[in-house]
Amino acid sequence: YSKMMKKILIVIIFVLTSCGYQPLYSNKNSNKIVFKKIELIGDRNINNKIISGTFIDQNSEQYTHEKIILKNTKEVIETSKDAKGQPDTYKMTITLTVLIENKQNNIREIVITEDFSYKNLENKFDLSEYEINVQRDLLKKISDELIIYLSL
Repeated sequence: YSKMMKKILIVIIFVLTSCGYQPLYSNKNSNKIVFKKIELIGDRNINNKIISGTFIDQNSEQYTHEKIILKNTKEVIETSKDAKGQPDTYKMTITLTVLIENKQNNIREIVITEDFSYKNLENKFDLSEYEINVQRDLLKKISDELIIYLSL
């Protein structure tokens, strides 16, 4: 039984190393996409977290693409109320619209939307902290999707 497992493990290692497999997030710097201009529209904090979570860079002299525009919107809505009319649940939605212009003035566009529903908390400080964590997790998902899109 253990000889068979060793053989299977060796075959898997051989296949993964010989096919050019490379983890997507293994080395962000080698995959940097450099833009002549980066334009940010919307919440500055959200845009900065998305930029820092990806491999987008700006350099006006050595660049592969002309321009990228990141436009974000964040919305928190009440999705239900309790018997007293107080908010019972919320839904946070973050949408990122990305426009990429290359040197030939061709434009690609992608819209990435992530949302999360959560219950209201009695303690407003705890609710605020929880919303910060929800936003961080949504931005991580958006950054991961953007990395995949830009890698294609």
